[in-house]
Amino acid sequence: MEIRELNEGDLDSLIKLYEQLDGSNEGFSVEDARLVWKSGIEGNKNIKYFGAVEDGKVISTCFCLIIPNLTRLGSSACFVENVVTDKDYRGQGLGRKVMERAIAFARERDCYKVILESASFRKEAHQFYRNLGFDGDAKKAFIMKLKDY
Repeated sequence: MEIRELNEGDLDSLIKLYEQLDGSNEGFSVEDARLVWKSGIEGNKNIKYFGAVEDGKVISTCFCLIIPNLTRLGSSACFVENVVTDKDYRGQGLGRKVMERAIAFARERDCYKVILESASFRKEAHQFYRNLGFDGDAKKAFIMKLKDY
C-alpha cells in the first residue's frame, strides 16, 4: 500500500470508491470523470487528489484545492473535500495517512490554514477530524446549494 498523488489512471478506481461517499455521484461515469480531469484538473498545480492505493485500487482518498489569497500576507488556504475510505479498510489509519499527506501538501504550498466541510450528522467523521487537529468550532460555514445533490 502506498500514499500518493492520484492521476488519470486511477479514475476507474476513484469513481468506484466515491460510490461509498454519499450517493451524490450516481450516474457519473468514468468517461465523465475523464472529461472533467482533462478540462480542469490535469496540469492544475492548485488541485491534487491524494490516495492510499493497494494493488492498483484506491482505498482512501481526499481532494485538495489551493486557494490563492490577497490577505494573510498572500498566504493561500487549502480546501479539502471528498474524504472517504473504503468500508472494508476503515479503522486501519489510512484516512489519517491520506489527510496527513494533504496537510503536508498545504504546508509545502505555504498555506495558512486547511479548511474542510463535513455533513453535520457525521459525528464519527467529526471526531476523526478533531483527532487530526481540526477545530470544528473555529468558524461557522454557510452553504448555498446550487444543485439538488
